[in-house]
Amino acid sequence: MRVLVSGANRGLGLEFVRQLLARGDAVIAACRDPAAATALASLAATRSDQLQVLALDQADAASIAQFARSLVQRGERIDLLLNNAGMLPAGERFGAIDPAVLAATLATNASGPFLLTQALAPLLADGAKVVNLSSGLGSIAGVQDMRTPSYAISKAALNMATRQLAAALRERGICVVAVSPGWVRTAMGGAEATLSAEQSVHDLLALIDRLGVSDSGQFLTRLGEAIAW
Repeated sequence: MRVLVSGANRGLGLEFVRQLLARGDAVIAACRDPAAATALASLAATRSDQLQVLALDQADAASIAQFARSLVQRGERIDLLLNNAGMLPAGERFGAIDPAVLAATLATNASGPFLLTQALAPLLADGAKVVNLSSGLGSIAGVQDMRTPSYAISKAALNMATRQLAAALRERGICVVAVSPGWVRTAMGGAEATLSAEQSVHDLLALIDRLGVSDSGQFLTRLGEAIAW
């Protein structure tokens, strides 16, 4: 299987790359600055036949367009697109939300995955899968208090992008879902989180493997349970 992982230089993205390589998949690992992605470089040094590391800034439309052009020129085909890149602004308080931060978070977490999937659609194999890494914090039904507003708003928007993409790609048998990885111990999730990156990714890959086109458009936990929109 040929897999593209965005935000692959750390956290869940890096763990996805590790586990995909370990099971024999070919991986295109995208991140903003490959030169600074030392963990990816170490993997590429020993798995050059399986792993390519490429530059992509998911918040930049020009970067997305250039990235897609380069893959088209090389005749790539993608069986699984993991839209993993994201940002979580810390310390936000109502009354002091920075408009630039909100806009950047929406661009990275919602617009970016949508535009990247659109740009790569010609390279997606019929019957491919697109998995958008969302969050339970993006569930409108689940909101009880004001927490991480820029992040929550962006993930709710990503969920709508998932539904739109599912409809657009349905005729090609492509499954598009939004998934919540749970609260994971990464730089974003923090040290107190309940799940390791290894466990979360293990569960997510097991879920992805059993997804079919009939599941397209859903919002799921890492174990495959439906989350209220």
